[in-house]
Amino acid sequence: MKIAFIGLGNMGAPMAANLLKSGFRLAVHDLDRGKAEDLISAGAIWYDTIHETVRDAEVVMTSLPTPAIVREIATNGGLLASMNPGATWIDLSTNNLEVWQEVCDLAKLRGISTLDAPITGGAEGAKAATLLVLVGGEEAVYQKHCKIFSAIGSRSEYLGRSGAGYVAKISQVVLCYLHSIALAESLMLGVKGGVDPGKMLSIIQNSTGRSYVADQYGPSILNGDYDPTFELGLAIKDMRLTIELARHVSAVLPLCTFVDDMYKRAGVEFGNHAPHLMAVKLLEDSNTLLLRATKLLG
Repeated sequence: MKIAFIGLGNMGAPMAANLLKSGFRLAVHDLDRGKAEDLISAGAIWYDTIHETVRDAEVVMTSLPTPAIVREIATNGGLLASMNPGATWIDLSTNNLEVWQEVCDLAKLRGISTLDAPITGGAEGAKAATLLVLVGGEEAVYQKHCKIFSAIGSRSEYLGRSGAGYVAKISQVVLCYLHSIALAESLMLGVKGGVDPGKMLSIIQNSTGRSYVADQYGPSILNGDYDPTFELGLAIKDMRLTIELARHVSAVLPLCTFVDDMYKRAGVEFGNHAPHLMAVKLLEDSNTLLLRATKLLG
């Protein structure tokens, strides 16, 4: 099976590498050829255009940062126009339902099958092929491509109709951002009350408040790097998708609304390319206290 893979970022590149390791023939494309060099050395074929990348592929996989880019590549970028009828497009991005319905309608007109298959598990999971893949679309199409999902993850879940994968991804990923702010507030309360920040984090990590966020991001708050492996702008995008989905399904989510506002304010203050935990810096600033140093700011 020949696969075309478009989008070689922190998640895309290691997923593509694991497809190569599993024996799939792979064509790759990204705006930055430099991101493909290791894959090319491992046997992937580079093409300069989307048209060349996808034209002979049985499966096209995309891992892209925003719904707007998914739409642009699908339409003006020529992805759908260049794919062969009978091929399958698997989108691994975190997308919204409106954009996906739009491009799925176009795909159907060309006889192209589609699966929304966003992934969760972080960059470390992408490298280790331990991702959870959340899949929406026709079940027969999902079953046909299970070997692909096994190559990039340790588990895939078929969730039903088109768009279900996106709904599940957004619904679970929002907890990361809610937990980050909640963790920071818990640390702030303990530290302001006189508990050493390292000991306070350790208590949280060994209590009923323990979470992936506390274990993975707590140290990044205390050491002051705010986890540069993931950009604030991407967190803002995920929060925006959460609020859009809530409106779409008529869900009232006050905590999500508050955290969405906090991340947007952090974006204005620090810029979209700042580390995602810079949203916590807003809390530190309002309390005039750096958690890592337990000293007053200013």
